[in-house]
Amino acid sequence: MSQAKQSTPEIDVDRDYSMGSKRQADSNSELSLMARVEALLFVADSSVTIQQLATGLQVSSRQIKQALNMLDDDYKQRGLRIQRSKSEVQLTSAPFMAIDIERFLNIERSSRLTRAALEVLAIIAYQQPVTRPHIDSIRGVNSDSVLRTLLRHGLIEDVGRSEGPGRPILYTTTSEFLQHFGINTLKELPQLSPTPVLEDDETRAEGLTLHNEKDGD
Repeated sequence: MSQAKQSTPEIDVDRDYSMGSKRQADSNSELSLMARVEALLFVADSSVTIQQLATGLQVSSRQIKQALNMLDDDYKQRGLRIQRSKSEVQLTSAPFMAIDIERFLNIERSSRLTRAALEVLAIIAYQQPVTRPHIDSIRGVNSDSVLRTLLRHGLIEDVGRSEGPGRPILYTTTSEFLQHFGINTLKELPQLSPTPVLEDDETRAEGLTLHNEKDGD
């Protein structure tokens, strides 16, 4: 008895067999906007604007803001955070994950920010954008060296020039500043006290570190 021949399915050369088919498009439409925003933030190699997300997902900026707020709530019990800096947002790890991440990546917290660096950062953080002459007038000393150090580490940035005499450079903090100090927005900075509070300099600097930076600036 002869064995029946197995039929070979015909291949339609005009058919699209790729993963990017209608089935995938239908699947995307079923995903929540929150999940789609999360995916874009995950693959972005730097911070992005609300408008960039809105354009990429073909929705309104208002919808993106709502999705980001939902992600904020969802991340409260997780190891991720939405970091906001100026008009940009970025997906980052939660501050409480710092020790685990440093151990996992074998990062050594080798030194602390100096008192001078903390002073300059505090002035810029609370009064940005601010010029070097203004910083110097508050501190009573020249801040050139400290500003160069902070610029080198990406904690502050040059955002243009003032319209005042000499048109000095204006400085602001960066998203890296937020990451280093474990906050998601500048709104989380401590409120300034109306009266000076005496505090030991070493205590103020405790826990504020930079990688591979030696004290002295």
